[in-house]
Amino acid sequence: MKKSICLIIVLVLTSITTGIAQEETSIVFHASHEEKKQSAPYSDAVSVGNLFFLAGQIGMDQSTRTMVSGGIKAETEQTIKNIVAVLEHHGMGLDRVVKCTVILSNIEDFAAFNEVYTQYFIKKPARTTFAASGLAANAMIEIEVVAVKQ
Repeated sequence: MKKSICLIIVLVLTSITTGIAQEETSIVFHASHEEKKQSAPYSDAVSVGNLFFLAGQIGMDQSTRTMVSGGIKAETEQTIKNIVAVLEHHGMGLDRVVKCTVILSNIEDFAAFNEVYTQYFIKKPARTTFAASGLAANAMIEIEVVAVKQ
């Protein structure tokens, strides 16, 4: 009797795990919420299941398509506003961000960037920060995020 119950349990668990493993996770390449970016060669967001991978954002005012002035703090704030706009378009906020990758054009801007960043990312998602030269549109900062949708 015990052997048959164990065999049934094993068969049920095998069936469940095989079914889960065989489910396909859909990948969706989302169109931009910004009309001017509809023809861009990338997606603002790609979702895989409930994970959303956002393209890197810079401190560009999307209404004028020009970089904001005012230095690293102003660019950081605009960059985060651009991230918020994409997240809100998909029914999320910054509280759903689990990972940030931050690229600074000058590592000397780290402290000033962090002053602004910590005002917005209060849940402290995992983060990688590094410096690189030659960011798009001569930006001082670019941030990409991964978010989880409920």
